Amino acid sequence: MFTGIVEEMGAIVSVEKTIKGARLTILASMVMGDLRVGDSVSVNGVCLTAASVGEKDFSVDVSSETLAVTTLGGVTVGTPVNLERAMRLNERIGGHLVAGHVDGVGIVKRRRQEGDTTVLIIEAPSSILRYCVVKGSIAVEGVSLTINEVTDRSFSVAIIPHTAKVTTLGLKQANDALNLESDLIGKYVERLLQERSQLSKPKTAPVIDADYLQKRGLI
Repeated sequence: MFTGIVEEMGAIVSVEKTIKGARLTILASMVMGDLRVGDSVSVNGVCLTAASVGEKDFSVDVSSETLAVTTLGGVTVGTPVNLERAMRLNERIGGHLVAGHVDGVGIVKRRRQEGDTTVLIIEAPSSILRYCVVKGSIAVEGVSLTINEVTDRSFSVAIIPHTAKVTTLGLKQANDALNLESDLIGKYVERLLQERSQLSKPKTAPVIDADYLQKRGLI
C-alpha cells in the first residue's frame, strides 16, 4: 500500500526482455536507503517487487500483462519514473490510500498554465470516470492528486510547482499516456451498494399454472 506521495524521480537504466515480460533496472537514490529484495515499490503508480538491489539501482520484473495495460510497456533507457516505497503504518498519510493496481491508462488532452500551477485535462475510460468526483482523489502516475473538474470524457487536476519539479507530471505534454488508479474507497462503496441492492430486491413469486405443476410431477 502507498500514499501517492512520490519520494523521488528515478531513471530507467536498462530494459531486458524476458520470456514472461521484462526486467527493468532503475537508477535511484532516496528509495535505496532501506530497500531490500522482496520489498514493494511503486513505479509510475505500478506496485512492483524489488528483484535485486545494488548500491545505486534496483531491478524489478514486470509481467507481459502489466506491460500491456500500463505505461511501463513504453519505457526505454533514460525514461524518468516516479518512485515510492510502501508506506509504514505509523506514518502520516499525506495523500490517500493507493494500492498500486492501475485501473487504466489516460491521455493528456490539454495542458495549460494558471499562474505557477499546471492544469492537466486527462481523458479517461468510463470505467475510471465513474469513480471520479470533484474534490475526490485519484492517483496519476502514482501521484496522489485532487480532482478539480469532471466531464463525461475527462477530468482535470492541478499540479503545483513542487509536484511538477519532483515528479514526472511536470514533464507531461498533450497526448502523453498516464497510469490511473481510482480511489479505493469509491470501489468498496459501489460494491457494498450493489450487494445491498441485490438483497433488497423482492423475490418474484412463481406463476403456478399447469406447466409449473406438470414439471414438478404434481399433475
